[in-house]
Amino acid sequence: MHRYRFLLSRQWVILTLVAIALIPTMIKLGFWQQHRYQERTARNDLVSAALHAEPVPVERLTSPGHAVTRTEKYRTVTATGTFDTARQVVVRRRTSADGEVGFHVLTPLVLTDGKVLLVNRGWIPANGVQTAFPKIPAPPAGRTTITGRLKADETTAASGIKNVKGLPDRQIMLINSAEEAHRLGARVLGGYVEQTAPAARGGSPEQISDPGSEDAPLNYAYMIQWWLFAAAVPVGWWFLVRREIRDRQEAAAERKPEEIEPAAV
Repeated sequence: MHRYRFLLSRQWVILTLVAIALIPTMIKLGFWQQHRYQERTARNDLVSAALHAEPVPVERLTSPGHAVTRTEKYRTVTATGTFDTARQVVVRRRTSADGEVGFHVLTPLVLTDGKVLLVNRGWIPANGVQTAFPKIPAPPAGRTTITGRLKADETTAASGIKNVKGLPDRQIMLINSAEEAHRLGARVLGGYVEQTAPAARGGSPEQISDPGSEDAPLNYAYMIQWWLFAAAVPVGWWFLVRREIRDRQEAAAERKPEEIEPAAV
């Protein structure tokens, strides 16, 4: 056992303690990546199922004051009504598919029963300072049937967007049906719809792209990577120990002939 006495040195005690601390840390990081993988996979499955479901009338899924659930989010819905362009607003600091900053156009759609559906008609460029109300392409006039993806009300907690007060007239930061119901003085359906049809034409707002899928396989790869790192730590530690023993033995072997050499007469 004297060969391993060097493990009690300060240098080796510190190295061993670091190795011991790294193993559970890396295992925990692997489990965290596993959780993210499962979470993202579940989200992707949920979004895919919602996007491929048959369209339903919007009032089958939401109503005034309703909070859109995870299973209702991204469902394709239809609605028939008349766009109220006089009371539409723009949502600040929204980006296009190319990353250009502009606005989303939020137009109330007054349904046949008098309720209001908030419709995000798409993205338009700022074309100058964002404090000025932009020129907005007009939607179809008269009674119109639209199709789109149902979305939940936006919040600062979920989006990370601060709900700044004191904005220029007819500009908002977050799409929130409760706040819009107060502004419009109407019965507004919970959540809002990202319009996908009728398709955008020249001069119309740029339609918002599909939500797409999150890169769950990347989290799976990171999970395996962290666990491999955790397994490699004790292997690496033992490799260093064996190398230290070998170096000490070689050094001792080099000194030994000198120790047994007869003294000069």
